Amino acid sequence: MTVSKHSGDPSCGRTPRRTFLADLGFGFTGLVLSAMLNRDGVTRAEEIGGGWAPPNGLPHFAPKAKNVIWLFMVGGVSHVEGFDPKPSLTRYAGKTIAETPLKSVLDSPHNTKNLREFVAGNHAIQPKIYPLQNGFRKRGQSGIEVSDWWSNVGGCIDDIAVVRSMWTTDNDHGAQLQFHTGRHALEGPFPTIGSWIHYGLGSLNDDLPSFVVLGNPLADCCGGMAGHGSSYLGPEHDGVRLEANPDNPLPFASPGPDMFREEQAEEFALLGRLNRMSAVRYPDDPALRARIRSYELAARMQLAVPEVVRFDNERPETQALYGLDQDATRPFGQQCLAARRMVERGVRFVQIFHGSNGGAGAWDAHSNLRAGHTQLCGQVDAPIAGLLKDLKRRGLLDETLVVWASEFGRTPGAQGADGRDHHPFGFSVWLAGGGIKGGVVHGATDELGFHAVENRHYVTDIHATVMHQLGLDPRRLEVPGQKRLEIDLGKPIREILA
Repeated sequence: MTVSKHSGDPSCGRTPRRTFLADLGFGFTGLVLSAMLNRDGVTRAEEIGGGWAPPNGLPHFAPKAKNVIWLFMVGGVSHVEGFDPKPSLTRYAGKTIAETPLKSVLDSPHNTKNLREFVAGNHAIQPKIYPLQNGFRKRGQSGIEVSDWWSNVGGCIDDIAVVRSMWTTDNDHGAQLQFHTGRHALEGPFPTIGSWIHYGLGSLNDDLPSFVVLGNPLADCCGGMAGHGSSYLGPEHDGVRLEANPDNPLPFASPGPDMFREEQAEEFALLGRLNRMSAVRYPDDPALRARIRSYELAARMQLAVPEVVRFDNERPETQALYGLDQDATRPFGQQCLAARRMVERGVRFVQIFHGSNGGAGAWDAHSNLRAGHTQLCGQVDAPIAGLLKDLKRRGLLDETLVVWASEFGRTPGAQGADGRDHHPFGFSVWLAGGGIKGGVVHGATDELGFHAVENRHYVTDIHATVMHQLGLDPRRLEVPGQKRLEIDLGKPIREILA
């Protein structure tokens, strides 16, 4: 029997206690079948009662995208040497801001007490303006200026919308968690954008996770596992860590080299019996339900995931496009290629971290910025461009939204002899595909790249844009008892929507 999925039905997507316990009688197969039927709108209609229930896995309105690939550079990429070049930094190099004709930036209406203290620097000494450390030029038919460090991505600029007017509030690397949740790290854990997508839309493939994390997660000092966590949405909406490594794709769900499949089947059968006993005693335990689902998914993943990261069945030309033929680009190229193969198979949200190093992140350029950014861009520039080109030629870019971001930018002033400090007051991100306009720039910082001064956007506006393109209204996903602030919800950046 098909259940109506209109938004006014508070029971949409809910599996009642009696139904849940009945399905447990069929073991894991019953659970998976029940989840699939429930996701597709088929269930025991007569048993559905009132009360709150999670979403039904359907978009609120017609979506422009089906999947998201979220590329996050950990540590704070320099925006002024990336996608928002500022030649004035070279023109006034060695001077303080107060010594330049641009000293009015200190009186910006977007200034804050923290910013004034930040500009003053330690012991009230203003940092000297640090010149640009690379070249840049206009690229593509759109003529958008992109630095030489990002020449390959710059070659795809006509498919990209650059947002140059981002801001956040955390001047430390807790901003990494803030970028993913919208809340300051000191306020406590909140659901990440990937978890909201998983919660709102569910899976398109029952053999793979809906929310996958590639690369090392955030360090504990910067959010740790909460950077891909679901907080109060429940553990079933956490990101699942996988490795883009054909030799060990499931380091956290592998049966081990000495385990026979028959032995593992017996283990799962035992776990199933124990979980069913616990479920009868604790029928309303969400952690238990999530654990049972995770065991079943882990069993299916052991068959599905190794095939996803088998890159030897890709053409040599495709492998080279992602940089798999070069030592410097191979690790991140494998992650980007795995992401493409995952979205092909219905993974909703693929989150790729680059630069996680157990601390603040490799992109944290307090010193030696030129050498550090040259090396890091050399690792990711070609694979990201390869991802965009490959998605486009396969017809997947239209339905796959690619987001490139970092937690903040870098200061116009120097830190030490050859670095830049954290800069949350104005920085850049970009989006491509999934119904996003290509070859456009939105927003602006001032002439020094200090403040976001035109069409300013807090980080949750990126979340809202992603959700909008997937057909989700964040207000309709709100969980009772977990009131979200208006700034948590964000607003779609409609100027970059096609």
